[in-house]
Amino acid sequence: MTVTASRTTTPARFTEEDCRLDDFVALTDQQTDLADYPYAAEVVQNVLVYDAASLRASIADPAGRDAVAAELVRAFTEGPGVAAFRNAFGDHAVVERATAAFEAIIAAEKAAGGSHNDHFGSGVNDRVWNALEKLAVTDPETFVDYYGNDLLALVSSAWLGPAYQVTSQINVVRPGGQAQDPHRDYHLGFLSNETAARYPAHVHLLSPVLTLQGAVAHSDMPVESGPTMYLPYSHQYAPGYLAWRLPEFREHFAAHHVQLPLQLGDAAFFNPALFHGAGTNVSADVQRMANLLQVSSAFGRAMETVDRTKIVRSVYPVLRARQTAGVDPASIANALAASAEGYPFPTNLDLDANVGGLTPLSQAELVTAALADDAEPEVLGETLAAYDRRRATDAI
Repeated sequence: MTVTASRTTTPARFTEEDCRLDDFVALTDQQTDLADYPYAAEVVQNVLVYDAASLRASIADPAGRDAVAAELVRAFTEGPGVAAFRNAFGDHAVVERATAAFEAIIAAEKAAGGSHNDHFGSGVNDRVWNALEKLAVTDPETFVDYYGNDLLALVSSAWLGPAYQVTSQINVVRPGGQAQDPHRDYHLGFLSNETAARYPAHVHLLSPVLTLQGAVAHSDMPVESGPTMYLPYSHQYAPGYLAWRLPEFREHFAAHHVQLPLQLGDAAFFNPALFHGAGTNVSADVQRMANLLQVSSAFGRAMETVDRTKIVRSVYPVLRARQTAGVDPASIANALAASAEGYPFPTNLDLDANVGGLTPLSQAELVTAALADDAEPEVLGETLAAYDRRRATDAI
């Protein structure tokens, strides 16, 4: 993966002081040369665009599939970091069937008084969390036809290899829906700068290869409807997980981002480190619907199944007693890190709300709070039970 650090030697950890706009501009000023990507059909606003029919012909044999996969990896690393696929779903009827199912799910969730589903907070949009599971339970035939798509599998396996894990969220942005701030995505993109800076520099370089972001257009998306804003080549900026919140970087994004109009059945995929954000829907009547795909590496999991709730229930009285006895807090924190789940994902985002616009509370944070309050084990037990309930899916 092509990365550019702001110093000759990559530091142990990136800080905001490592973020220099001039370095960032030098990367994002790169231009995409179609000649470097023989399987692409065109370059539009510095973004590679592939024709699905042509691509399907190219991957008809294993050698061709490998060659296309290698080009896609280059596109997401050395290249602009984003690629669009025209007519990825040649059978629009499959997309329309899925759209009908998603609209029914939105209506059912609203009728049940559940999540408001408004991702942007403007009061006009809808979001379906865990749309993958909900579609499978609501309309399994459409699920099989939809996710049997060969191009979704091609791009996912090219970036992540076999055994990848698909998740999806439906996003409906109605007229008046406001733009997102530019950002990077999961994992490090979901953390505050203070937290992200605690991770070693090599983890900042690793995070982008753990997931792939994508979207399938479930409606035509002219520019006025606010399709995703991208800043090509911004994924190559090594300290970018700290830079995207800084005002000068946001201003550069605002002045130089691009937006590609899409049609129903088109798809786009991008490196999760690419600076991006949904645009404002300034149209009069376009209900912009996309199935947002987050595909994850199979390797982002521990080797053994561990019941961490059981462990915490067992060791909490000891941790509390050690704290009362004045044992070094660092020692207690180390033992807690080995016992409780320190990362809040995966979870049920219908129930487990984020805190401060970032992530939900982790199990370890809940235990830390219980220790700070000197809570009785029974009180923590109720907290842990509620935590586990919030993380269970409640599919239609």
